[in-house]
Amino acid sequence: MDKEVILISNDITFMVNAMIMNLEKNDYGVCHVKPEIRFLDEVKDRSDVVIFYLENIVDEIPEFLVYLKDLCTEKDKILLLIGNKTEISVIENAMPSELIEAKMERPLDIKKLIEVLDGIWEQSESNARKKNILIVDDDITYLKTVKSWLDDKYRVSIVNSGMQAITYMAKSQPDLVLLDYMMPVTSGPQVLKMMRSETLTSSIPVIFLTGKSDRESIMSVMYLKPDGYLLKTTTKEEMLVNIENFFGTRKYKA
Repeated sequence: MDKEVILISNDITFMVNAMIMNLEKNDYGVCHVKPEIRFLDEVKDRSDVVIFYLENIVDEIPEFLVYLKDLCTEKDKILLLIGNKTEISVIENAMPSELIEAKMERPLDIKKLIEVLDGIWEQSESNARKKNILIVDDDITYLKTVKSWLDDKYRVSIVNSGMQAITYMAKSQPDLVLLDYMMPVTSGPQVLKMMRSETLTSSIPVIFLTGKSDRESIMSVMYLKPDGYLLKTTTKEEMLVNIENFFGTRKYKA
């Protein structure tokens, strides 16, 4: 995995330039962008690590902060903040705390930044060997709960609509999709049908998530021939065992 980071800052000041030079000396590639949606959108797939240098800009970019929050949530980006206490507080109020990996105050200790990045990269390389699971559900609370259950063992991405799932899979192919059966606008069955009709996604396994446990509902789910189903009342331990068994069975068959 290439050691590259996305660095967001308003200008390349003396401190930002020193940071870039030191990162490059330590074998990190740096992709610098201004805090504008169009610039970040162009480079968002270059790295999963985003450093946000906050000096004198946080009050001017509310739309950018919304975009950054959505990007970190949907693409599982690792976000590092560098700024003074007030600037960091503004970002903390704009996005969930679990999206922020580290916070560093100015004046910046570049040696400490390198140490933090090295630790993140070591963890990222470990995560790259994990199976990738996409969870699709319109219930944000349930999404976050299941993600927290699976995060230690798997790489987990989350989206909250059927069309977001299709868009995600057009760019990234997960090893498994946990798909909510009942969703507004584009339901789970509709998503599965679209997946099976496209060569790129036709072989991605799907396990339905369903809130109904009666026989008729289960038969309706299985009639669509997913790779399995899980009740939403399933506990963390039961879900982990089921998913582990699923991957174990596929490995055995392969």
